Amino acid sequence: MKIKMLLATIAIASGTLMFSQVWAQGVPQTVELVKIDVKQLAAGYRTTMVVGSNVLNDAGETIGKIEDILISSDGKHPFAVLSIGGFLGMGAHLIAVPYDSLVFGDKKIQLPGGTKDGLRMLPEFKFSAK
Repeated sequence: MKIKMLLATIAIASGTLMFSQVWAQGVPQTVELVKIDVKQLAAGYRTTMVVGSNVLNDAGETIGKIEDILISSDGKHPFAVLSIGGFLGMGAHLIAVPYDSLVFGDKKIQLPGGTKDGLRMLPEFKFSAK
């Protein structure tokens, strides 16, 4: 009987300690869930398929290649890092353009109004050392 009382006391004490540790984690947070159309999303473009793709101008000429996709530090603004110029990877430099400026369709990625000369005038992008 004494053993049962001792075990019950230990169980209650350990439950109280575990609950107090969970409660001490801070203010409870809520996450807003959004219902999406998974069929429509599944027909979208995966980053693994976008990175490495050529970017075309309005005339169908290749003006660059997508090297990476970045998200701003606030998590709200995506950018495409394009490699422009150069030959066989030599002499090319990187620029960043807003991701929503790219137009996707017919298995092509276009940058309307983009020209090689216009892109060369943009400031060169360099990845952070972090």
